[in-house]
Amino acid sequence: MSSENLPGARDPLRRVILKLSGESFCRAGERGISMDEVTSIASQVHAAQQLGVQMAIVIGGGNILRGAQFKGTSTSIQEATAHYMGMLATVINGLALQDALESQGCDTRLMTAIRMDGVAEPYIRRRARRHLEKGRIVILAAGTGSPFVTTDTAATQRALELEADIVLKATRVDGVYSEDPEKNPHAVMYRELDYNTVLERNLRVMDHTAITQCMEHNMPVLVFNFKVAGNIGRAFRGERVGTLISSASRVNA
Repeated sequence: MSSENLPGARDPLRRVILKLSGESFCRAGERGISMDEVTSIASQVHAAQQLGVQMAIVIGGGNILRGAQFKGTSTSIQEATAHYMGMLATVINGLALQDALESQGCDTRLMTAIRMDGVAEPYIRRRARRHLEKGRIVILAAGTGSPFVTTDTAATQRALELEADIVLKATRVDGVYSEDPEKNPHAVMYRELDYNTVLERNLRVMDHTAITQCMEHNMPVLVFNFKVAGNIGRAFRGERVGTLISSASRVNA
């Protein structure tokens, strides 16, 4: 591995979990699905697949609905029900991404943690592993199938179950910052962080459960800007993009 590659990321990567937020499926400040945005993601994913890395994609649904948005409101919808609604939103995104990928020649499988056999396969760990071994892109929707669990935690859970090398968290910013860079232009971006620093400083990378799970099992996380053309491929190659979070990393701005 060259000095420009990410410490802690195995070289070459064998299997990765790519975490896409629901917001990546729409234009900034908008809701719903923009197929231009989805097609752009699919193009990057297709190019990255040519590197021969096995890939599973965990997707969010915030562009359509977040279960947490009903928390503490006077609505008659129970919070657990709202979380299930959010899981279904991720399936809608999954169907859009699947068609976008297949239009570019990718072989895919959409798997859901909640059974809906008419549109997707049920998530079964051994079956998902077999799809990956056959070179298929596996899209994982409906989170873990349980309410009160974020899709970030679902991503780390699937990474552990499928024995991935790293979780690649795609965002609209370049990495992890000391503060919100949109609110404070002087915020500092970190190149490397360890899990404890993320938790102690309450850096909003992933929820605490996801980071704690990664720390307990030494699963590295790379946070990077997918909006920069080619960054998904660079992340797959282990190049120095974004912020690496691992047990071996130091606080490095």
